[in-house]
Amino acid sequence: MRRQSKTVTVRGVAIGGGSRVTVQSMTNTDTADRDATLAQIRALERCGCDIVRFTVNSAAAVANIPYFLEHTPLPLVADIHFDYKLAIDAAEAGISKIRINPGNIGDDDRVRAVARTCARLGVPVRVGVNGGSLEKQIAAKYGAPTAEALAESALEKIRRLERFGFDELVVSVKSSDVKLMIEANRLIAAACPYPLHLGVTEAGPRRTGLVKGAIGIGALLADGIGDTIRVSLSDDVTEEVEAGRSILRALGLTGGVNLISCPTCGRCRTDLISKARALEKRLAAIRTDRVVNVALMGCAVNGPGEAAGADLGCACGNGDALLFVGGKTVGRINENEIEETLVAEVEKWLAGKTG
Repeated sequence: MRRQSKTVTVRGVAIGGGSRVTVQSMTNTDTADRDATLAQIRALERCGCDIVRFTVNSAAAVANIPYFLEHTPLPLVADIHFDYKLAIDAAEAGISKIRINPGNIGDDDRVRAVARTCARLGVPVRVGVNGGSLEKQIAAKYGAPTAEALAESALEKIRRLERFGFDELVVSVKSSDVKLMIEANRLIAAACPYPLHLGVTEAGPRRTGLVKGAIGIGALLADGIGDTIRVSLSDDVTEEVEAGRSILRALGLTGGVNLISCPTCGRCRTDLISKARALEKRLAAIRTDRVVNVALMGCAVNGPGEAAGADLGCACGNGDALLFVGGKTVGRINENEIEETLVAEVEKWLAGKTG
């Protein structure tokens, strides 16, 4: 059962309150470089990103915010540390949401100024806590960045903003330690009513980061915890979006084409690995709110059963394959026709023309 939270709306995109789980990423350009940053924002938009964050660490970065908003419909988030004036300036420039750590932007007067500006302009705030930047007093109290320490840090920041009458909040509690991230988010989910942004921070290069992100984010989502996600990778930013969407598809939390394929064994009589890779690329380009399961199987042991159990599928033989549509065998095709046939069948399925 999905955890129920407050709904926070960011440029028309709802976070929390039972709305769909959104996928985020962050640009890695110098935000003062208008053209390079907009190019990344547009690349993220094309690959299905829901919300884009970028660093705001200068007046030049703030000055580009209206231009970015003019050229993309996506909600844009200003990531700000240390300088509370930049947070105020970004809000006044029209930014969709601000990400701050209230602990590093100064005293109560500065936090109050940010809260009042955001409240006046209707700009939500993401309160971010990371294991690598825990306050000294909390780190000393617990002796290490424990789950309890991270949760206490987040709750203190939430209460600080609430004292100033501000509650349009999204909360993130991240760590590079997957187990710690999971435990901390379970604690914060039980302790506050706000939507949660999930992520394993500094997860590493693509392969390592995908594993860490899938375990940490997936474990929480499977238990109904989490409202928006980012899979942090030391890679092309668009890879983060596909990784996030893949996690959601695996849990049935978003539409798209889910490819089921076997790992192959000595019984397989076709190059199924190459076929699966090529098919995966083609299917990833198909955008749909529906969930479509496509199976590509390599032998007679599990092949027919898996192919019949999917919406569409092929069970390969020696040079040919049985084609399944809606659980029924509809024909036999040459193995060289598998990719084109399954892509065509997916399109027919989505158009309601199958059968």
